Amino acid sequence: MIYDNHNRPITYLRLAVTDRCNLRCFYCMPEEGIKYLPRHQVLTYEEMERIVRVLARLGVSKVRITGGEPFVRTGLMDFMHKLASVEGLNDLSVTTNGVLTAPHVTDLAALGVKAVNLSLDTLDRERFRQITRRDELPAVLKTLDALLAVGIQTKINAVVMDGQNTQDLIPLANLTRTAPVDVRFIEEMPFNGEGSHYPVLHWTHQRIVDELRRHFPLLKKLPDSPFSTSANYQVPGHQGTIGVIAAFSRTFCGTCNRIRLTAQGTLKTCLYDTGVLDVRALLRSGASDEELTAAFLKAFAHRPANGFEAEGKRDSVTESMATIGG
Repeated sequence: MIYDNHNRPITYLRLAVTDRCNLRCFYCMPEEGIKYLPRHQVLTYEEMERIVRVLARLGVSKVRITGGEPFVRTGLMDFMHKLASVEGLNDLSVTTNGVLTAPHVTDLAALGVKAVNLSLDTLDRERFRQITRRDELPAVLKTLDALLAVGIQTKINAVVMDGQNTQDLIPLANLTRTAPVDVRFIEEMPFNGEGSHYPVLHWTHQRIVDELRRHFPLLKKLPDSPFSTSANYQVPGHQGTIGVIAAFSRTFCGTCNRIRLTAQGTLKTCLYDTGVLDVRALLRSGASDEELTAAFLKAFAHRPANGFEAEGKRDSVTESMATIGG
């Protein structure tokens, strides 16, 4: 196992296989979308597999496939089958918007995928269309049903946005009543291609919890697992759980075990940094596995203590979450 300069283990890679997406979510990118990377600037599956194998030898045991939207990239399932055979990797999961996912759910289960995070900010079709700028809620709900049917651990990720979907907190939380689903409410972050939508974040993690308690006065705090990004709760008698992620307030940085690799091969040791290593350039210049290992270890040895330190080293945050990897 490897540790960073703050004695935090690094065991979890979030791997973006594409920056492209079939939705245009309000909190992720402008309505006109973003300028996507030319194909030659995106890592090949072979390059990504090699990176994962190097990191697995260093102690990374979990990989989450992200995007953009992973399922817009051709050949994704073949790539995931190869990752499933990587020695040392024992946890393979996916984050998806669910629009194209339903036909692949059975294969995901057969592959041993342990969990799927499903982005779903509302159960109201018209609000879904307004938030995502696409009318795809039925397809997403079909994916949700398919995931629950095969028993894949399903987490619903809902970004809480003032004036957009705050009326959806309780309907989403009520999904936990009869389904073993984890509904997680996330503070909005400025990664939308434009910068922060608000001078002040109105819906903080504490306000979200207060609103939940107003409707569920018996809401019970649960123990949080090691490295958890969410504070977790359960309504007595409900099958599922509710989580609240302080993504903007950044209360969980002290236990962060995650690194990110963007679709263009940039290593991010913190969500809020600008990228600390051009892994694609190393690969395409002929670097050996030993040289890649040395470069990774050097990057991990200079990791910021938290997201505020990382953000303080840059001018502003204006990139889209699609370019970072969810």
